Amino acid sequence: MDELVKSLVNNGVIISESIRRAFAKVDRAHFVPSDVTDLAYEDTALPIGEGQTISQPYTVAFLLELLSPRVGDHILDVGSGSGWQTALLAEIVGTKGQVYAIELIRNIYEFGKGNLEKYPELLERVKLYCQNAESGLLKEAEVAGGFDGVIVAAEVTEVPKVWRAQLKVGGKLVYPQGGSLYKETKLKGGEWQVNQYPGFAFVPFVNP
Repeated sequence: MDELVKSLVNNGVIISESIRRAFAKVDRAHFVPSDVTDLAYEDTALPIGEGQTISQPYTVAFLLELLSPRVGDHILDVGSGSGWQTALLAEIVGTKGQVYAIELIRNIYEFGKGNLEKYPELLERVKLYCQNAESGLLKEAEVAGGFDGVIVAAEVTEVPKVWRAQLKVGGKLVYPQGGSLYKETKLKGGEWQVNQYPGFAFVPFVNP
């Protein structure tokens, strides 16, 4: 894992110290199926069943750098899959933060939950939901005063309006669409700052 982290730092995708520490602490090998454990430290996506994957480490690092999570943040994690990105987020937001992780596919949800249970102190900062993510989490967003970030790990053809609505001002929405990653930052007065980063491939967003 140390060599993988070092390479991600050296090629400039990991910039933030908090993200570097999270990658060093949360072992990707704990989040992949047993038959591909020997490939856990390769910089490539790996299958986790049901047509889903654990994303390439480079891509996860890029997503997290775009989101820029901080200590104390409340983050909505859409398509939590293997649980690796969820665990990285939980490490970054710390004991005062919260990660709300949604996974639709029951078998993948159980796989991710089992993986996260290997990190009890991080699991305490995570709330897991096996449901459709299109409507977000209204009650949780209201209690938090709006999410600080929404991060999406599956290709969407259209972004549900509620994901934007449940963000607080200054919050970020990061998602893949049409072979690009997008970062939308919510500004005052209903305005948005939108940045596009082409050259990424994701599995499609699953609807029930």
